[in-house]
Amino acid sequence: MRNAHTVEQVRAAEAELMAKLPDGTLMQRAATGLAVAISNFLGRAYGARVVLLIGSGDNGGDALYAGANLARRGAQVTAVLLSSKAHESGLEALRVAGGRVGSSDEIRTADVVVDGIVGIGGRPGLRADALAAVQLAEQSGVPIVAVDTPSGVDVDSGGTPEPHVRAAFTVTFGTHKICHFIDPAASACGPVHLVDIGLEVPPAPVQALQARDVRALYPVPHADSDKYSRGVLGLMVGSTQYPGAAVIATTGALAGPVGMVRYVGPDAVANAVREAHPEVVGAGRVQAWTIGSGLGDELDVPRIRELLDAEEPVVLDADGLKALDESGDHVNVLATPHAGELARLLGVERETVEAERLKHARLAAERFDVTVLLKGSTTVIAAPDGEIRVNTNATPWLATAGSGDVLAGLCGALLAAGLTPLDAGAVGAYLHAAAANVAADGAPVTSMNVARAIADATASILR
Repeated sequence: MRNAHTVEQVRAAEAELMAKLPDGTLMQRAATGLAVAISNFLGRAYGARVVLLIGSGDNGGDALYAGANLARRGAQVTAVLLSSKAHESGLEALRVAGGRVGSSDEIRTADVVVDGIVGIGGRPGLRADALAAVQLAEQSGVPIVAVDTPSGVDVDSGGTPEPHVRAAFTVTFGTHKICHFIDPAASACGPVHLVDIGLEVPPAPVQALQARDVRALYPVPHADSDKYSRGVLGLMVGSTQYPGAAVIATTGALAGPVGMVRYVGPDAVANAVREAHPEVVGAGRVQAWTIGSGLGDELDVPRIRELLDAEEPVVLDADGLKALDESGDHVNVLATPHAGELARLLGVERETVEAERLKHARLAAERFDVTVLLKGSTTVIAAPDGEIRVNTNATPWLATAGSGDVLAGLCGALLAAGLTPLDAGAVGAYLHAAAANVAADGAPVTSMNVARAIADATASILR
């Protein structure tokens, strides 16, 4: 599991550790890791032209000490001071090592620019001089390595309401921060390298599953399992208007761990489903439902609300989300909206949701008492109790028609096999993205190809 902590948690852990160590030890650990990461990013240290953008505070100190380390290894290091309160000891260390203070004009010919402008305590946005230096690097095609987080992003929300650094690479210390996982800020981080500096942090408010976590959670059948004990999923998806949604969602469901899938819908659509998947049967007892994908004009809100109030857990997708209201106990419901659907549920603009994905996923989970899986480039899964999971391994090729239907079917299968809504959403999002990576292989992909690749992706992870 990858963990992301809040600024407050990180600050508290740093203070606790610094009280046990000689002065400056923690900064030296961070700076050493930063220098190694920068040299690895460049492929060398000797002869590299490095420009440090230095603001006030410890973030600038980390960059200055890392610059001194690189200068001792033969790099040409220049510090551009963007504050009169630059870290004095770090600046002296840079000068002693052979680095110097220069102007932002040197950015044009640099091999790398190091963003030491503001740290995790900074507010969104950049001052004019810092913004000008960052824009010069962008215009000159010089990559930026961010220290801890890209300056100007909202560290605790993942928002980017103001101008900010867009890093080619980010080096962070002790633990990941929330902005590393949540878009739009996550996209501004580039790949993130974590340097262990010995922090002891509390349980993380935001977590991202890794392959080993999926392997531990996945419902693998035993020798005495049968089709019923493995789970039976009911599908109320597709319509005469959108019959393909039923076929796609069913394909996603059958790629999951369930032993049986039951389809409930119009005869013509049921025939299309069974033509593609003859193992699918009709109405009967189920352990979970997937409802909503492609229901269109055939949406039956009263019937869906009956199922939401029943004991079986439900994945509620697409048109089915229109049946969601603020009454009743829906803790066994996994709602899977995209940003536009979540915006309609909350009565805000889509752009508002996109700008603050974590905030609005949490808000909807609390308001409707459901687990919310907010689809997107970084998928956010928010439980009503405040627990957050994030999926970050998706390919942009996954943004294709029917992709959400595949995910809804797969998540329903995981629910039917016994996972909680939070775990079903997290595992489903991970496998969905992993399958897309297998199917796409760097090229366009269709939703059915993604669904067909789920088994291979799952097998690879379970091995």
